[in-house]
Amino acid sequence: MFERLFGGKTTDPAIAERIPPGQYLTEKFPILHYGSTPKTDLTSWDFKVFGEVDSRFTLTWAEFKALPRKTVHTDIHCVTRWTRLDTTWEGVPIQQILERAQVRPGAGFALAHSEQGYTANMPLSVLDDDDVLLADTFGGQPLELEHGWPLRLLVPKRYFWKSAKWIRGLEFVDHDILGFWERYGYNNDADPWKEERFSE
Repeated sequence: MFERLFGGKTTDPAIAERIPPGQYLTEKFPILHYGSTPKTDLTSWDFKVFGEVDSRFTLTWAEFKALPRKTVHTDIHCVTRWTRLDTTWEGVPIQQILERAQVRPGAGFALAHSEQGYTANMPLSVLDDDDVLLADTFGGQPLELEHGWPLRLLVPKRYFWKSAKWIRGLEFVDHDILGFWERYGYNNDADPWKEERFSE
């Protein structure tokens, strides 16, 4: 069994193989972000999709909630070295957005735009994965404010700073644009299994 504590370890090989190098196991959900927690009014909230697409659009909260939904059961990993296993998220699969936007062939990258000017970048090949969501639910409940309510991006195969909280839009571009943490020296790829924490 593993300790049900922050920083716990496991002697179960099946669990241990799911924890990337340099990470430790937790059942908590630490709250980490830069800046203050934004105040959101759902009556004026919107989500914009723009850039290298044939169909730009803006969704209200009601329109977003009406889109087809999906549940994803996954492990998550933070660059601060914690890993939490078996988390459950619900939201809109990213393919719904990509199909509606009609992303142009030359758009190889995406930039997530969040409240307070935060951005997170990634190749379109990373974003367009079966486990990527625009998530509004965690563990069967609406997201807590500190974890990104009302909406966050979920990109489980990357360190969690790529899963931008309080997301308000996606921009598709034909070249890579460094996001907030990448401009401050974080690794551009952020693969937990390669320990891509910081740029060299």
